[in-house]
This record gives sequence, structure tokens and C-alpha cells, in this order.
Amino acid sequence: MRKLVTTLLFGIAALSFAVTSAHAQGTVKIGLILPYSGQFADIATQMDNGIKLYVKQHGDKVAGKKIEIIRKDTGGINPAVAKRLAQELVTRDKVDVLAGFGLTPNALAGGDISAEAKKFMVVMNAATAIITTKSPYMARTSLTIPQLNYPFGKWAATKGGIKNAYTMVSDYGPGHDAEVWFQKGFKEGGGTIVGSVRMAVANPDFSAYVQRAKDLNPQGIYVFIPGGAQPGALGKAFAERGIDTKKTAIMGQLEITDEHALKSMGDVAIGILTCGHYDYNHKSKVNAAFVKAYNEEFKRNPDFFSVGAYDGTHLIYAALAKTKGKTDGESLINAAKGMKWESPRGPISIDPRTRDIIQTVYIRKVEKVGGKLLNVDIAEIPNVKDPVKEQKK
Repeated sequence: MRKLVTTLLFGIAALSFAVTSAHAQGTVKIGLILPYSGQFADIATQMDNGIKLYVKQHGDKVAGKKIEIIRKDTGGINPAVAKRLAQELVTRDKVDVLAGFGLTPNALAGGDISAEAKKFMVVMNAATAIITTKSPYMARTSLTIPQLNYPFGKWAATKGGIKNAYTMVSDYGPGHDAEVWFQKGFKEGGGTIVGSVRMAVANPDFSAYVQRAKDLNPQGIYVFIPGGAQPGALGKAFAERGIDTKKTAIMGQLEITDEHALKSMGDVAIGILTCGHYDYNHKSKVNAAFVKAYNEEFKRNPDFFSVGAYDGTHLIYAALAKTKGKTDGESLINAAKGMKWESPRGPISIDPRTRDIIQTVYIRKVEKVGGKLLNVDIAEIPNVKDPVKEQKK
């Protein structure tokens, strides 16, 4: 009997050790929420590509734990769906981290769940400044619209030599942010805004807006519009109204001259000035290796969606390594605060106070290089924080 009891106790101890050991090895579950279908599906594709490439390069284990990614589709701008999916990922799938979030309304909704469940959350694209205030367990690896446009406005009025400007923005949240912060920076730099207009988000008649701007004859015209088909239509309107970038500076956020926009605009794009945090032509060894690997894997160039997700995955891995595999929200967000690394876009870090990204803002000019239209870096503004949060200190 004593031998049997000893054997049973030994067996229970062995089983307990096995369970503990398995738990120690464990799995870290990441709930990835993106718009895989609908009009924003390519954003999700580029972001997911960035994540897949990082995992391929660095493996699927961190601090002895296996990384498991559970993907969920919002189908577009659907905050109610995003919130439900985040809730399900936490309660049913038992995820340790929430990530992705290509669009602002979905990120805000996910932030509610992150705060309630005390889950580490990494926003890999959505760019409205307020997002990171929704949860103390949230960090962002993309950008904020004010972060790009405030220093751009200052640069345009000072180094760019543009003394008066007209602004044209799409009439929705990101457009309003861009308008307010470009104008603020421009005025602080000594420039004058001679007029402004907010345009319909869907199918605007650019010809009428461009004509109004031309009539005022400003030194510069600042534009904020969604990517996709609109930059090509805008370029056509500028050409038809005879606006020459040699005489009138055309300025905007990086979307207006991304790779696809340049193809649709053609040579009319030459001379356009943009502010941005990433372009696949950025000159650095880290970016050259990233672009090469991305092209080999996905047969296309990365964009700022890709790099936001690539860096977001790095932040998750680095935070897990720092906590030695601890996955509670408090441990992971504390590990993420102040994290610094060399991204394909250049040196970046996570602001320990705001949990938002600090990065270089690049001013670029469209030039024809070797017969190809490219965004060429002409100025760098390093270590830029989100100005909205800086002014609320």
C-alpha cells in the first residue's frame, strides 16, 4: 500500500511538474483586428505582410513562449464590430495582446476593451492623436496626423520660403486634424493662410476647388485627401487649371504621392512636397534590407502601413523579451515605455509619458530619377513627438 501511495504521489508530482513546465513554455496569443475585407482590405494586406515578414525573420518564439496570432476581420470602419471582436478575443480566445487597428474608429473601440481587461494593445496604423488616451495599456507604432503636419507647416514657412498658403482638405476627422495642425505650424513659422476649404470626402469635384485656389494666387497650396483614386484626379485638376509646381508649391501628407498615386498622376506630380515618416526609397541599410526581403516575400513594395505593423510586431516581441514572458498588461506596457530601436524608417522610440511614437518627419520632393518618379528626402526633422499631447503637458 505504501509503495502504491508513493507511486501515486510521484505520479501526481510529475504531472504537476509537466503542467507547470508546459505553462512556463506556454503560448502568447495575439488578437489581430484588421479590415481584411471591404474598401480598406489592402491596408490590412500590407499590415499583415509586415507582421508575417517580422515573424519569418525572427521566429515564432519569444522568451521561451510560442507566438500565436488570431486574425479577425472588421470588414471596414465598424467600431461596434471591432469592440465585439476585441471582447471575444479576450473572453473566449484568452488573448494576451490586442494589435492591428488600421482605422481610428476601430482603434478607439478596441481601446475600451484594452482598458477594461487590462490588456496590452499595439496600434499599428490608426493616426488620430487621441487614440492612445483611451487605454493606459496602449502603445502606438505608426504616426499621428498632427505629428507630421505641424512641423511641415513650420518648415514650409521658414525653410521652404512659402509666405502664404491656401489649404484644401477632405471634410472628415483626419482632414480636420491636418488642416488645423498644418495651419498652426505655418502661422507660427510666420506664414499667412489666405483661405481654406473642406471638400466632400467621396468623389469631390477637384476642378472647382483648384480654380478657387488659383484665383487667390497663393505661393503654396496644402492638400489633404485620402489615398487611392483621389490623388490622380487631383493631379489632373491641377494640370487642367495650369498650376505649375515651379511657381506654386503643392504640399500634402505622404498619401498624395505614394507609389500608386505617382503612377496615376505621371509627370504632373514632379515638384510636389510631402511630409511623411516612411517611404520605401528611404536611404538606410536597415530599410534596404527590409525592402529587399519584403519584395522577395510579397512581390511588391512595402508602404507606411507595412512598416507600422512590422515595428508593432517588434515592440510586442521586445516587450515580451524584457518581461521574460510575463503577459499581463501592466508588465508589457511598462516594458514598452521608452523602448528604442532602428526601424526601416529610421530611429524610433515609444514616449514613456504618452506611449506614442517619437520619430523623424521627412520632407520629400517628387523628382524623376532614372526615368522613374520617386519621393526624394530633402529635409529631416528628428525626434518629433505628437504635438497635441505635448501642448497638454
